[in-house]
Amino acid sequence: MTQLAIDLPFQPALGRADFRVSGCNAEALGWIERWPDWPGSALVLHGPAQCGKSHLARLWTARSGGRLVQGEALPGLPPPELAALPGVAVDDADAAPERALLHLYNCCRETGAGLLIVARAPPARWPTALPDLASRLRAAPAVAIAPPDDALLASVLVKHFADRQVRVAPDVIGFAVRRMERSFAAAASLAAALDRAALGAGRPIGLALARRVLAEAGDQSGSSSDLGVT
Repeated sequence: MTQLAIDLPFQPALGRADFRVSGCNAEALGWIERWPDWPGSALVLHGPAQCGKSHLARLWTARSGGRLVQGEALPGLPPPELAALPGVAVDDADAAPERALLHLYNCCRETGAGLLIVARAPPARWPTALPDLASRLRAAPAVAIAPPDDALLASVLVKHFADRQVRVAPDVIGFAVRRMERSFAAAASLAAALDRAALGAGRPIGLALARRVLAEAGDQSGSSSDLGVT
């Protein structure tokens, strides 16, 4: 039976069973599931775009009974109120104003609230101007999510399609994994591009469509792109 391409709502699945585990992210997941048995009250989680950091932050807030906030929104959120919660996860923490992040860090340390700091780069690479914030970030344990291996990249592609309520045959997934850029962001971009192409063509995602989308991405970039050929 042919599966028709239908424009359905895109709803990412963010439960524990939806987090794909491999060697590149198993340590990070282990730290999240180890809570509250951390050596201190704070942890820095860092990794590339679309690698699952926000997914892990949501799992941690569900586990800790805490709240997820965006780094750029910190100035409008009273740190004592946040620190009164069991935990606070700051997503895109490297975009947070330094004084607001430092104030929250100090308040969490005073109340014993957990603090999960989520960013793309490790704190050592942040251009931190406040010495007190830099020292606190250096003192916190940090765990990284590394680029995906082939097995995880395939699993992430399957998840992105499942989030879009689209079924894609294993041979198409394998074809894409062998030819796409090796990154989490590329997997998200490719799934979106294939979904759009299938909707535009009014047909399911098959090898011919995957070949065309990947070729077009390669042509646009010259050699590679967010969903390009490597």
